[in-house]
Amino acid sequence: MTDQIDRKLADLGLELPQAAAPVASYTPIVEAGGLLHISGQLPFKDGQIITGRLGDDVSLEAGQEAARACGLMLVAQIKQHLGNLAHVKRVVKLGVFVNSTPDFTDQPKVANGASDLMTALFGDAGKHARSAVGVAVLPLGAAVEVDAIVEIERSL
Repeated sequence: MTDQIDRKLADLGLELPQAAAPVASYTPIVEAGGLLHISGQLPFKDGQIITGRLGDDVSLEAGQEAARACGLMLVAQIKQHLGNLAHVKRVVKLGVFVNSTPDFTDQPKVANGASDLMTALFGDAGKHARSAVGVAVLPLGAAVEVDAIVEIERSL
């Protein structure tokens, strides 16, 4: 599956970033009971965090791109942890946090940036449950943060 994912990324004009190191006292991934619990990932573009607030200085389209960048970082973390994306059995759930103004209500549309990426890369196994919520502020001023639960199969 790693080769398939690499091809799909190339077809989309994307490449996996270097998996980000934690910015505080936590681990990026905890593996338990056949599941990866992946800590919230921030959106990076050209080595910089995409910052700002939806409904203020970040457009819906830019928010979707930020969510997709978070999704890419999730996949980079998975690949670093497992060494091979073929072990991914199912993307179970994404949690999407959108730095937004009180009157911004399109968090689900922003979250589609990450959700659509998972489906594009993993097909039906990328279809997942999801939460998309607005928050007052995110670490380092990020526009979006996404965490995930991913089912894996090590016996491949």
